[in-house]
This record gives sequence, structure tokens and C-alpha cells, in this order.
Amino acid sequence: MAEHNADRVTDWNGQSGERWVAHQAQLDARLAVFGQAAIEAAAPAAGERVLDVGCGTGASTLALAARVGAGGQVLGVDISEPLIARARALAPQDTPALFRVADASSGELPQGAFDILFSRFGVMFFADPTGAFAHMRRALKPGGRVAFVCWRGVAENDWMRLPMGAIKGIVPPMAPPDPEAPGPFSFGDRGRVARILTAAGFTDIALAPFDVSVPFGEGATRDAAIDNAVKMTLEVGPLSRALVDQPDDIRARASAAVRAAFAGRAGERSVTINSATWIVTARNPAS
Repeated sequence: MAEHNADRVTDWNGQSGERWVAHQAQLDARLAVFGQAAIEAAAPAAGERVLDVGCGTGASTLALAARVGAGGQVLGVDISEPLIARARALAPQDTPALFRVADASSGELPQGAFDILFSRFGVMFFADPTGAFAHMRRALKPGGRVAFVCWRGVAENDWMRLPMGAIKGIVPPMAPPDPEAPGPFSFGDRGRVARILTAAGFTDIALAPFDVSVPFGEGATRDAAIDNAVKMTLEVGPLSRALVDQPDDIRARASAAVRAAFAGRAGERSVTINSATWIVTARNPAS
């Protein structure tokens, strides 16, 4: 588990972090609808303090800051220095948002300081999720709230299902991942999520499905949109890792197969894909 965490930190302070920053505007636009749904579930009020876990380049942090206003504060934390640097660069001078490079699962957090624990796709990667949530719960005030959005299963999320299915028979098959291993889909099982949060000491746990179709690739023409979808898939996310050590001919065949898969999706100047998530809420006991 410690090795996994070290690898994750190294990756997000290297190539993954740099690629995310390069595509930051498009990635944040794609994920905005999910972050907004989780923010509505959190219902931040003026003057409240919020901890935003895995804040990335800060889009969710700044959206939360707009809700809590000048009398409140939002602390965005992430393990990636490139992402936090980008978040600080994007933040208006007068925002009540702060950004810190830190691992929320184990790093030092102010005790009993926050009204809300929030995350937009930042909590599925903990090596010890129960321990991580127990640690973060101590940063909440008694009665404090939790709201986060996480992916459901691979089969329900076309951004993963389509490209990974397209490269079967082209790229040597990888060992099937442990469904509970840290990764984007590790919180797909609602029962597991509830067990983790219960064991960490939370109450009033609820998971609501939130499904939406989003533009995955965009461009001035249909072909340009498909090209954009392929480029994003090859440069950001699990498929980029699957191809990292492959020769040029395999990469070219994989790219063509992924393009064909996206070409079958709807859209005129975009590639529309289905996405399936949980909006998870919970509460820190009042005493």
C-alpha cells in the first residue's frame, strides 16, 4: 500500500500532472456538471469552511468559494504540485480559497475545523480508504457534512469502456484489476462505499446515482471532434498508461480502433458519451 501511494505521488508530480495541466480547460469543462451536482448535495452556506480533497487545478474549490463567500474559506488539497500551481495561477486574488500540496488521507489537517468534506473524483485512490476517511473525519466539526462524486462501474462509463474495448486484440491484455484496488472505479460498489464510511465513523450515509451524457471530444467539425476525443484518450487516463511502452505500429493500430469506436457515438461537433457516478453524502456524528 505504501508503494502504491509513493507511485501515485510520483506519477501526479510527473507526466500525469503535466498532461492534466496541458488539458486543464477541457477536462474541467467536461467534469463541471459532476462537480456542480456534488456541490448542490453539499449545500455550502455563506461563512462555512470546506475541505476540498483531490482538488486538482481548483475548479471545484473556486466554485465552493463562490458559495461560502468572503466570510467563509475553502482549502483545496492535492498531492500534485503541478496541479496546485495551476490552481493558484487560476485563482482570483479576492477568492476565499487556499491551495496546499498535501495528502489528505494522512497529512496534517486542522482538527474540527471544517463544516464540509468535499471531493470531485478525488477519494477513490486511497490505499487505505477506511483509514483515510477516519483521518479526514477528524478535520470535520461535530455534525459536519460529507459530499463527493465518484465513478460507478467501468461498464457504465463510456470514456473507459469504449477505448479499452477497442484495443482488445491489439494491445497485450493486462491482468484484470482488483475491483477494490485504488483506482477510478474502486468506489463503484455502493455497498463497499457505505461500509468504508461506516467503519470510518460517519452516519446518515446515502448514495444517489447521477448519470449524464457529456461531450468527450469537441471541434469545429465532426472529424475534428473525434480527433480531439482520441487525442485526449491517448494522452490522459488509463489508456495512455496501457500504451506507454508499446511500439509505434501498435499505438497507430490502437489509435485507429479507438477512433472507430468514438465515431459510432452521437454528436455533430462533439463526441457524446454516457457517464455514471454516485453522489455520496454522509455526516460526522454531532457528538
